[in-house]
Amino acid sequence: MVFEEKQRFLKNGTAALAKIHELLSALPELRISELDADSSALVIVDMVNGFAKEGALFSPRIAALIPGIAALSFACAERGIARLAFADCHTGVSPELDSFPAHCMAGTTESMLVDELAQAEPDRIFHKNSTNGFLEENFQTWLHENPQITAFVVVGDCTDLCIQQFACTLKSWFNMRNQAARVVVPVNYVDTYDGGTHEAGLMNATALYNLCCCGIELVLLS
Repeated sequence: MVFEEKQRFLKNGTAALAKIHELLSALPELRISELDADSSALVIVDMVNGFAKEGALFSPRIAALIPGIAALSFACAERGIARLAFADCHTGVSPELDSFPAHCMAGTTESMLVDELAQAEPDRIFHKNSTNGFLEENFQTWLHENPQITAFVVVGDCTDLCIQQFACTLKSWFNMRNQAARVVVPVNYVDTYDGGTHEAGLMNATALYNLCCCGIELVLLS
């Protein structure tokens, strides 16, 4: 199949993006107080030094998420809501390094949660060797051991990579089992990086739209 002609592609794409912008500008608000503590979990994805503070994949957009997510973690702790965190952690044989520069290598500060989160340490930290934390066996074990958790609030980075893959796989896992579950992504607690053709605003918006299409709830969290 020949790729769509450029002018038609840009015209149709611009119209579609305008509609996506309208959708994302009119999201419902969700308050932390509305979450049931016994059945909810906060999932913090990749708020590690290697993306938020240093290294080849550092992004100031990710750094800007730190204060809000740290405060959110504290608020969830006060309400007794389970808090989980994924931390990117690779070795030199990771095939992912064929696609990205070396980052978050095991044994370095890059693979550690930012200090602001360590002060409100999550209940569980899962180290992950791919962009999809759901695939980690330790997380799947936790999921099976905690069947009472049916609402997941997913925050962190990057919206179009680790957030999207984890949230969609998690929702699909529940769907496959014919189980109702909420997977919620607050748009004010996720972001992606900016660079080259990876324009952050565009990638963020299209990823959020894809999440919506997969049954993920998009909200403004307060």
